[in-house]
Amino acid sequence: MKLDNESNNYLSLGSKVLLSYDIKPLNLKMLQSKGLKTLWKLTYKNTPLCLKRLNQTMEEALFSVNAQIYIFNNGGMVPRVYPNAKGNFITEYNGQLFVLYSWVNGRDMNLENPKDLNLALQSLSKFHITSIGYVPPINSKTSSKLGNWPKQYTSMKNRMLKIKEICIQTPNNANYSSLVDHIDPIIEICDKTINLINSSSYSDLCSINQKESCLCHQDFGTGNVMLIDGKGIVIDLDSVTYDLPSRDLRKIIGKRMMQFNDYNINNIETILKFYEINNILSPKHREVLKIDLMFPHWFFGLIKNIHKSDKSISAQRICAISSFEQNKFSTLQKWL
Repeated sequence: MKLDNESNNYLSLGSKVLLSYDIKPLNLKMLQSKGLKTLWKLTYKNTPLCLKRLNQTMEEALFSVNAQIYIFNNGGMVPRVYPNAKGNFITEYNGQLFVLYSWVNGRDMNLENPKDLNLALQSLSKFHITSIGYVPPINSKTSSKLGNWPKQYTSMKNRMLKIKEICIQTPNNANYSSLVDHIDPIIEICDKTINLINSSSYSDLCSINQKESCLCHQDFGTGNVMLIDGKGIVIDLDSVTYDLPSRDLRKIIGKRMMQFNDYNINNIETILKFYEINNILSPKHREVLKIDLMFPHWFFGLIKNIHKSDKSISAQRICAISSFEQNKFSTLQKWL
């Protein structure tokens, strides 16, 4: 009964928000609710649409929603954003923010499938290209990671050192002891990577006006790129930020390396070949991508909350990810 009431409340909320669009929907369904972020599917004039409640401030939403509108108008493969009856693309209702999009009648792309991976990487490069030139509204909160990598690397390294000290103080915890045993080579990789990025072309690449930079998705992958009519549609642009295209590529390549324990440079080059069908990476962009792949992002991701989380991280897992990072660094160092 409680679930029925909750579902009815969501449907009632969606219907009330859609009045701002002068829409009386058919087949309104609540599809997903994760915290504040909620999705509804509806039909209006035989057209499927998606209503989304954002987990953002108005200033953040102004940046990401207008970025999506810019990319769409520039020929990018992203869902269309519809204005409400007052011409606003973001609707505020009871202090919450809502956006109405075209519904993507496609399927999730499986990035483990080579054909899907090819199309997805082409979609990503098209996304990057069509985002260049975006100028956000004055009253938005601009998101940019340009020039921040050395600072982020140092911050992650220092956080890992603090975690190491915390673990040293609890010697009877086997998982903590495993972290202490395996973290020093990781810190060494951090130091080498920081030196590499500081001596690379990174600062030159970032010394551009923001509108000359592409926007990175930051969460590109299965679930956020859909296949429709043989083309990839990029969805869920809430986290877009100005940055080098290698940011998105590093996450895709690194995740595959870890998932398959695969350090084969030819496989990385195949991924880049797919991407470069639409957007050729300069030698300088390739250089910083290689360096970013070297940094132990995945070790950091595993242990960053080891002393805060209720979930235990096994000593075996810590050992495995440490070995992965060291082997990855050694292979990529030769490639660089």
